[in-house]
Amino acid sequence: MVDRGATAAAAAPPDDWPARPELIHALHRTGSFDWDLVSGRLHLDAVALEVLEMPAEAFHGNISDLSGRLPRSDATRLDAQVARALKEGRESYGAYYRVRGETGSLRWTYTQGLIRRDEQGRPCRIMGIVRDAGEELGQAGPREQELERRHQTTVVETITAALAHARTVQDVIDFFKDAQAVEHLGSDLLVLGLVESGRIHLVAEGPSEHFIPGTRYTRVDDNFPMSDVIRTLAPRFIESREEFSTCYPWLWDRIKDIGIASAAYLPLIAQARPIGALGLLYREARGFTQHERNLFIALSSSLAQSIARAMLFDQEHDLAEGLQQAMLPRRIPDIPGAQIAVRYRSARMGRDIGGDWYDAIPLPGGRVGAVIGDVQGHDTHAAAVMGQLRIVLRAYATEGHAPATVMARASSFLYELETDRFATCTYAEADLATGVVQLVRAGHIDPLLRHTDGTVRRLPVSGGLPLGLSAEFGRLDYPVTTVELDPGETLMMFTDGLVEEPGSDLDEGIRTLTAAVREGPYDLHKMADLLCDAIGERIGEDDMAVLLLRRHGPAVRGGGRLQQHIAPADPEALSAGRHMIRAAVRAWGARERSDEIELVADELVTNALLHTDGAAVVTIRMMPGPERRVRVEVEDKSSVLPRRREPGEAGVSGRGLLLVEELTDVWGVESRGTGKSVWCEFVVTDGRHAADAAADAG
Repeated sequence: MVDRGATAAAAAPPDDWPARPELIHALHRTGSFDWDLVSGRLHLDAVALEVLEMPAEAFHGNISDLSGRLPRSDATRLDAQVARALKEGRESYGAYYRVRGETGSLRWTYTQGLIRRDEQGRPCRIMGIVRDAGEELGQAGPREQELERRHQTTVVETITAALAHARTVQDVIDFFKDAQAVEHLGSDLLVLGLVESGRIHLVAEGPSEHFIPGTRYTRVDDNFPMSDVIRTLAPRFIESREEFSTCYPWLWDRIKDIGIASAAYLPLIAQARPIGALGLLYREARGFTQHERNLFIALSSSLAQSIARAMLFDQEHDLAEGLQQAMLPRRIPDIPGAQIAVRYRSARMGRDIGGDWYDAIPLPGGRVGAVIGDVQGHDTHAAAVMGQLRIVLRAYATEGHAPATVMARASSFLYELETDRFATCTYAEADLATGVVQLVRAGHIDPLLRHTDGTVRRLPVSGGLPLGLSAEFGRLDYPVTTVELDPGETLMMFTDGLVEEPGSDLDEGIRTLTAAVREGPYDLHKMADLLCDAIGERIGEDDMAVLLLRRHGPAVRGGGRLQQHIAPADPEALSAGRHMIRAAVRAWGARERSDEIELVADELVTNALLHTDGAAVVTIRMMPGPERRVRVEVEDKSSVLPRRREPGEAGVSGRGLLLVEELTDVWGVESRGTGKSVWCEFVVTDGRHAADAAADAG
């Protein structure tokens, strides 16, 4: 017979049955964590600290306290898995990774997290477990090693792709100064040195710069690992602290406190000569497998090619920049009555050289010529053509030719060079006494005009064909547009690099520029900086030139001279000439004789166009001297002198010179070699001073 009481007593569970979860987790080396994503605070229980081999006194509740406990490649992989789970809206994640012990050995660990989100669905908290995974992954080592090899191969490919976009040496340096470069390479620290004039210049250190004194510049024959690899053209792998201290005692004494235990130094070789060295430093002692060494050699070869390409780019840039600066004016002269600001910014592609140019030309009689232009192409030939065109335009302008003639002769000059290049250009001749500006445009962009109240408008300018093309097709007539520039107003001339952006049309670029100028500073040089730095940098794929001309103060008395070329059957030029005369008379204070001056000038121009086969050039100027006199001249290519005739009672002609004689104070005719000039003068009082005197008398 069975004693049921004794059996029940013998089968009774232990006093601590069932075991508490904390005991079970501890026996299985399973710890817990609680991570508040909002504040960044992290809690690890005692078992979790033990699994991660983190001393309790070294943990202060921050995720950054775990830095260095995981190999960089494992930490990067874990961060990527957590970030992907948060982004994809998942409720949990799990990952295996390795933890570095106090001796430097690595042990497999597993973590699993449960993601909590707030009412808006944003992740705010992660709670989970951390446990030892050494036994279960005993057979998974080869698979992980294969994953690691794949990861290293990906690293080389990623670095190579990133460096493919580096154009200058500084771009390469900036890349290696970035913390992501260290992260990609899987090292804890990196240093980059370049050979300069027989020395090694340490140009980058990541992830933060704290150059060891005495290592910024070193000699190739010094006892440094970089010097060794540059001398021998072979990589140097240092696998322990002892090897480091034995081979490079001076350097080891200065870096041992950083915690470096091993390193890989790679020579950078281009065209069979060393150009620098890259050092990858690690906090744990490690051996470098043959696979890793091969990958590092491939990395150094790719990096060397990138740096060599960047060096060549920098050399070409320096050459281009020097050539460009030699072609542009060294300085803009001081122009009484005006302020001028110019800027040139090279392209961010190609050889950083192009045909954009500007010029400001002092002219007699208080006038100034302003030029902006762009030769087709981005090479040294474009720059050379630009330099010749700039000199030619300046020469024609200073010879006293009318703006249309300046442009036509420049086009013929470019055509006769027998180059395949053409150029767009705008030439403006401003009389600072009257504010009258005559503009001629050859296929270029219309300028802008900023008024004193800050408003900005596009200035429509009649245009002809680009320089070179107009001569090739025999269309050398360039219409002249005349506008008035009041004191304080700014004429803005620029090349298309400032407004043309890939993917958008020209009108959109003009609108963007107009808005920026309207909201920009009034100071002319600050405005020029804004155009180059803010707008030009945003576009950046073409070179650009800017010229800003602002008229200062009230109109100055006397000394003005304006000129207009009027071709036969060109009503626009005739209208522009009349506008020019009207504006000049008003600006010079000769309103009391304005009707007479306009009538006589119109009569002389009409006679020249009717009785000759060519064009006419009308010039109006204020003659210097104690007596204020306005002089009007009309030139033509005919040598036949005009004669006065008595018109009959029903005559419709013959009254022109009678009218000139009646309305002017003096007139005459001058032979000019291939033609003649009919001139007349009007004595005028200073209407502005007379008005002031009348006001004082009243």
